[in-house]
Amino acid sequence: MLWLLFPAAIAAVCVFYIRMNARAERDADNPDAGSAIVEFGRAFPDEAIRALHSSVDGTAIFLRLHDGKAAGFIQSHGTHYVCHVVQPDKVRVNTSDSGRGLIVHFPDFAYLDNAFEFRTAAEAAEVSLWLLGSFRTKLEKEASGNAAPGPD
Repeated sequence: MLWLLFPAAIAAVCVFYIRMNARAERDADNPDAGSAIVEFGRAFPDEAIRALHSSVDGTAIFLRLHDGKAAGFIQSHGTHYVCHVVQPDKVRVNTSDSGRGLIVHFPDFAYLDNAFEFRTAAEAAEVSLWLLGSFRTKLEKEASGNAAPGPD
């Protein structure tokens, strides 16, 4: 009777191993945006995130930070993430041929250079403005216009 437990234990270990490998492959193919945001928060605890857009394949997430002077960038490498705060003078951005993508060159981090496709051309344009540091929403423009002293 005891000899039946040994093959059953080996079978259970094999099933567990196969299921865990399948889960690891699935996680590597579909990075989790929530985990990426948590990792960015660990890397840059003083940076608050206002908005984000992820690439179509989900391997890159671009963040609009609270100060509007810099943008955040997260790139997925399986279950690991590379997080950077991008200053506007430290990046070059071009549009891709599709119109829904950006070709981004990071002079300080050349290994991050890539072409990133987004769901819409509007998302790509918004991210390019974040990266170049010239994004202000309509509400922000109105608030700065109302804050200016007017003639009495």
